[in-house]
This record gives sequence, structure tokens and C-alpha cells, in this order.
Amino acid sequence: MLGKVNHVAIAVPDLSAAVESYRSTLGALVTEPQALPEHGVTVVFVALPNTKVELLEPLGDASPVSAFLEKNPAGGMHHICYEVEDIIAARDRLKDAGARILGDGNPKIGAHGKPVLFLHPKDFQGTLIELEQV
Repeated sequence: MLGKVNHVAIAVPDLSAAVESYRSTLGALVTEPQALPEHGVTVVFVALPNTKVELLEPLGDASPVSAFLEKNPAGGMHHICYEVEDIIAARDRLKDAGARILGDGNPKIGAHGKPVLFLHPKDFQGTLIELEQV
């Protein structure tokens, strides 16, 4: 069911500072910031030869990332995103296996313009998992 790793997401308290660090210190190519109000975040992507790193900061106090940063004020790994060919088939298979889908269980459109779902971290060894249809 799982395809390749699409990206690893890192929550940051200051997106501008994180972008500067990745660009200046690591010499990375970083996209322009993209606000995703439906997900409560602003994101940028760091391009790598084999995957991407997503840097995300809360977009407002109601953002789920705000709660993460309250527990981890310096930031840290937020989730890992895997690609799937058919997100509805993956969702149904996961639900049948007892995995919890976050939200209302229906895909939302993610930063890449493709359907995404998030899986409860308690079902996957404490790791929040995002699935993205490719």
C-alpha cells in the first residue's frame, strides 16, 4: 500500500528563521511560503534529491501545530508523509484494520494540490502519518 516517502515535516516556531537556516547554513533550495488555512499552517518545502522536507508553522492559534509547539517550543519532527496510489482504498483498508483516521475521515487537499489524510499517532508508534495520493 505505501509508496515512497513524500516528505518529512518539521514544525517550527519561526518559519522565516527556519528558511534562512536551511538556505544559508545548509545551502538548500526552499520554496516560497504557502498558507494553507484549511490545515492551519504555512509551509515551505526544502527540495532534496530523494524527497522533501516540509517546514511548517502555525497559521493562527487554533492550528494543530500550535499545540505541538506548546509541548515542543523549539520545534521538531511533526509527521512523515507516505505516498499512496488510491487514498480512498488506503483509508478503507486502514479503517477495516482498526486504524484511526483524523478529522472526518475524508481527504482534504494538501500543499501539493493532492488528496491527503492523517492517521492517529497512537496507532503508529507515536508518529503522525500523512498519506498523499499520487
